[in-house]
Amino acid sequence: MAAVREMAVGLDVARIRGDFPALARSINGRPLAYLDNAASSQQPGAVIDAVADYARSHHANVHRGVHTLSQEATAMFEGARERVRRFIHAASPAEIVFVRGTTEAINLVAQSHGRSRLGAGDEIVVSQLEHHSNIVPWQLLCSQTGAQLRVAPIDRRGVVDYDAYLALLGPRTRIVALAHVSNALGTVLPLADFLRAARERGITTVVDGAQAVPHLPVDVQALGSDFYAFSAHKMYGPTGIGVLYAREALLESMPPWQGGGDMILTVSFSGSTWNHLPHRFEAGTPNIGGAVGLGAAIDYLGAVGLARVAAHERDLLDYATARLSTVDGLTLVGTAPVKSSLISFTVEGIHPHDLGTVLDSRGVAVRTGHHCAMPVMEYFGVPATARASFALYNTRDEIDALHDAVLDAIRMLR
Repeated sequence: MAAVREMAVGLDVARIRGDFPALARSINGRPLAYLDNAASSQQPGAVIDAVADYARSHHANVHRGVHTLSQEATAMFEGARERVRRFIHAASPAEIVFVRGTTEAINLVAQSHGRSRLGAGDEIVVSQLEHHSNIVPWQLLCSQTGAQLRVAPIDRRGVVDYDAYLALLGPRTRIVALAHVSNALGTVLPLADFLRAARERGITTVVDGAQAVPHLPVDVQALGSDFYAFSAHKMYGPTGIGVLYAREALLESMPPWQGGGDMILTVSFSGSTWNHLPHRFEAGTPNIGGAVGLGAAIDYLGAVGLARVAAHERDLLDYATARLSTVDGLTLVGTAPVKSSLISFTVEGIHPHDLGTVLDSRGVAVRTGHHCAMPVMEYFGVPATARASFALYNTRDEIDALHDAVLDAIRMLR
């Protein structure tokens, strides 16, 4: 019956689940219901095999090597860069910088672009729903430059107040940094509107896209973002590899952030010159296998189709919202009218960590805690939430398992 429901929105989920080896596991004698995808999604066999094939047959350091393995590794590494370019519709591979993940990407922008341009009295605008990775790098930059961090508020639904945001954009605003999708609440920002307002005022824009790219088609040129960052491990790829997209003209104007091998053209004790883009920002030996895995994950998503993924996950979100809303004492945290593929909640009288432990005993994997979004938790007056986050391989049956496990927890812990 579940397979019929999933096919109705265009995905053969039973077949897709067979592509993900981890989903065949049992946890505490129950089938695994993996609902922690906003933290890290599982990897399909195609990604695992691509990384293993690189390690078995092609491993060597990239760039400058004249031997066969180095040439093969370089072709695979740069081929992954081109896949990323097409995936987010960047204008050139030179605009794609490989980093360890979204966190490193935002720190790179803060320290290379921001530190060279901001001074005392300048302002950086973020929203109240940001992940710590889109707060702390800007706080560090403010402490280094004398700039000020200003925060656009959210309402009780988890929606960023657009009018309040506009009011913050002043003559000293130099950077706007926003999440495309909230990792704690699932709110999808009408990003094009937010970015357009900043662009009209000559303000640089930075987007944390970690929670968007696995779920929504992203076109960085259509959005008009100056910088856009995301991580492979949330989109069915390996950990330790991510992407910073940056407009080529901006990258050309930025000094290197880290020094070392491959980011230089010449080095002498009297000075050095920098490599061409994007290698100027990729010091040292990169995560070659991770890039290969990211490329394979993009190919996998492309074969499934992000529009179909989004429709399937919308069905899951609507179903989960309806099912959990029937549970007595359960409060949904984050009820924006436009949400992506997650649901956060609390249960009266039960700490989320205790709830998560009971759910795990039933084979249901969710994330509990502040989700690296402590200002969000403070705003809603809770220490933590339980967060169930969905992916293309999840089913309504798994949401039923979540619902039933929550009821078990209430019976046990209240």
